[in-house]
Amino acid sequence: MGERSAMMGEEATPQPPLRARRALLKRLADVVSLPASRINAFERSVTGDLLVEMLRLASREERRRVASRLAPLAELPNSVARLLLRDEAEIAGLLIEQCASLSDADIVGCARDASFEHRLLIAARRGLSEIVTETLFSFGEMEVIEAVLRNKTARLSQVGIEAVVGLSRQSPGLCGLLLKRPELRPSGAYVMFWWCASEDRRTILQRFAVSREVMQEASEDVFPMAAEEGWADPVARKALQFIERRQRNRAAIEKSPFDSLEQAVMVAARDGLTRETASEIAFLAGVKPLTGAKLLGDPGGEPLAILCKATGMSRVDLTNLWRSMRRPETLADGKIHPDWERVQITYEMLAVDRAQTVLRYWNWSLSSALTPSLLRAIRDGEDDAVDEYSAPERAAMMVLAEDFGR
Repeated sequence: MGERSAMMGEEATPQPPLRARRALLKRLADVVSLPASRINAFERSVTGDLLVEMLRLASREERRRVASRLAPLAELPNSVARLLLRDEAEIAGLLIEQCASLSDADIVGCARDASFEHRLLIAARRGLSEIVTETLFSFGEMEVIEAVLRNKTARLSQVGIEAVVGLSRQSPGLCGLLLKRPELRPSGAYVMFWWCASEDRRTILQRFAVSREVMQEASEDVFPMAAEEGWADPVARKALQFIERRQRNRAAIEKSPFDSLEQAVMVAARDGLTRETASEIAFLAGVKPLTGAKLLGDPGGEPLAILCKATGMSRVDLTNLWRSMRRPETLADGKIHPDWERVQITYEMLAVDRAQTVLRYWNWSLSSALTPSLLRAIRDGEDDAVDEYSAPERAAMMVLAEDFGR
């Protein structure tokens, strides 16, 4: 009996009343919400500290109510924001989605300390700054990255864009989203071209294949100056090579077994593309052997059209180049092969000057022209020898050997 009475006494012990707690939480939230004319910054901060202490022991529903009450505020004590932003995603989301007074530090702290769900909510927040989007990108979470790229009000830094360009090699679905961003620059687009789908490649050429006419006009008188100096300055020489109108390497003709670039392509079409002929085509076209290897080994074929248009080769030469690699021109039913049709369309749509810009950027990208992250992106996935061997010629031979099975 005594034991039973004791149990009944425990069961009968009344729970502490919560009306006062709930009322006080509401009152403190109301005080924090007062306009600046009614409460100064120090009073708001002290009230916020007391509110935080109560929220630590509050129920989920109580925390949700307070978050909902405080979300529209123009001023929010930092201690309260920090606590609520690290709460459950549903509660933190009220502030993430509605609270305009959150600082970049508040949002970055939430992204770093909270969960994937929090970061996904942040990705959709209006007006994200560059520092916030860089932080979100750093986690490498595809859903979050895609949400940021879809957020038209988010601002992306070039560091952030380059990081996503690098990720797009393993996640090609990012390419289409990147191409819709105004922050994407030609350097990133030209690198991304190598692993983009055919539709995205067309977009890149339409949007980023820019003319060099303004640079050519501005530097017209510099060419004779550099010639007088014997092209001794490597910095000026490299820049002028990018700007100049001529694409082919005239000096290579004297050392080549072929009379012209067209003849090299014609022989390749007749006899098949060998490593030696591929190397000569690259030299005569004025590009590095490694660039030539990437152009000739590309599965899509569009780079061949760019090479031909940039060097002034005709449609006949394009056909010869296509045949030199034994690529199909027709399907079994006699219709034109989709790849060959796409390559011909690419050739027709590009002006010579714009094709040269793309080709020279690719050639340039194998030197110091691009940032380290973009260089890593373009080289990632290549044969290990590309990074192991410093000489472009030796690397090109290995890439060609792999691409053409020789």
